[in-house]
Amino acid sequence: MAQEYDLVILGGGTGGYVAAIRASQLGLKTAIVEKGKLGGTCLHKGCIPSKALLRSAEVYATAKKSEDFGVTTGEVGVNFVKVQERKEKIVEQLHRGVQHLMKQGKIDVYEGLGRILGPSIFSPMPGTISVEMNNGEENEMLIPKNVIVATGSRPRTLPGLEADGQYVMTSDEALVMEDLPKSIIIVGGGVIGIEWASMLADFGSAVTVIEYADRIVPTEDKEVSREMQRAMKKKGVKIVTNAKVLSETLQKGEGVTISAEVKGETKEFTAEKLLVSVGRQANVEGIGLENTEIQLERGFIQTNEFFQTKESHIYGIGDVIGGLQLAHVASHEGIVAVEHIANQNPHPIDYTLVSKCIYSSPEAASVGLTEDEAKEKGHDVKIGKFSFKAIGKALVYGESDGFVKIVADKETNDILGVHMIGPHVTDMISEAGLAKVLDATPWEIAHTIHPHPTLSEAIGEAALAVDGKAIHS
Repeated sequence: MAQEYDLVILGGGTGGYVAAIRASQLGLKTAIVEKGKLGGTCLHKGCIPSKALLRSAEVYATAKKSEDFGVTTGEVGVNFVKVQERKEKIVEQLHRGVQHLMKQGKIDVYEGLGRILGPSIFSPMPGTISVEMNNGEENEMLIPKNVIVATGSRPRTLPGLEADGQYVMTSDEALVMEDLPKSIIIVGGGVIGIEWASMLADFGSAVTVIEYADRIVPTEDKEVSREMQRAMKKKGVKIVTNAKVLSETLQKGEGVTISAEVKGETKEFTAEKLLVSVGRQANVEGIGLENTEIQLERGFIQTNEFFQTKESHIYGIGDVIGGLQLAHVASHEGIVAVEHIANQNPHPIDYTLVSKCIYSSPEAASVGLTEDEAKEKGHDVKIGKFSFKAIGKALVYGESDGFVKIVADKETNDILGVHMIGPHVTDMISEAGLAKVLDATPWEIAHTIHPHPTLSEAIGEAALAVDGKAIHS
């Protein structure tokens, strides 16, 4: 028997389940169709499990230098089985929390693969959802007034470097490794690649990163990229930039061997395993898009500023529409889409206000324009920069590498971008995010009295430094 809904959401990941909760709050009868587990990639194959592993690596690295803090521990080792058990425990606790939120919001959850049908006896418009149930029971038919496609993404691979689970991995396979590799080649020096490089180096693996661009984390401010490369090299990570991996040279045996063209010269690299980290591709196959007028561009669903597709009652959010493929972005996109469905007149998202984080050690975080981007847009910029080496709390932590950098407009004094690399900066970037939302100036940040001793003092000092007024430099 067909079930009618105000809204059906394909995908119960971060974007999907947050959208469902907001819809429930607004009184919409809502269902989620999820073929895997609620929480999606972020909870089960991305944000949370990777950060749990990163934390274990950080604790191990800190324990190895405990003598610096006057603490004697004896021999320190890694029990990777327990590391993985801790990760799974955290994931499962959060998974139960999401399940509880669905029950609390009276949101129906269908466990199976949802496909959008074209016009049929159920509806003259595309949008009826046929759910192929995981338990093998007869398909469920859902008739929604509105649909949100939130099917997420999966790791992209390169031809000839497909994951085999033994020698070649994506982040999906790496997260369930039973043993730490003695050595690893990471193809791709973007955010995910550098997080894995940092983690595995801290665990004691020999790591080589091969990056096509001229610098690692190439979407970050150049000074942050340089500092990150210095920090990775300090850990023993070998960084190779301006390198084109030659997939056809891959050899598997005792380990993996692959060649790359580096500045016109062919170089060979060998390791126990190879991790491919070259971005993510949208999950658009097998969900019935061909039964609609929905348009794709470069494999991503095209939407307007309120996330409507060419079918005005069908919306798309999160990784499946491209753009900033971040969990917090997907959540906000879901809220905007739902509020648009409910005629709440939401504001479109200004993506220059979105904070981005890298959870390596050291961490990096940013919001707004880089220095180069600001100049390219015609701004006459002024820069304030302050090192953590002059911050007492950073010295107390034993983590004084890095800095805070503020890019401002000379004429208007508006903050254009804030960039940080150093201890716990992913927890500090929201101050800069709020400053951007409020269109603040460096003067306003500088006159926010930052408590002492805290790491956030670096933000206040960087704000003062924009006009040459930093106190501790």
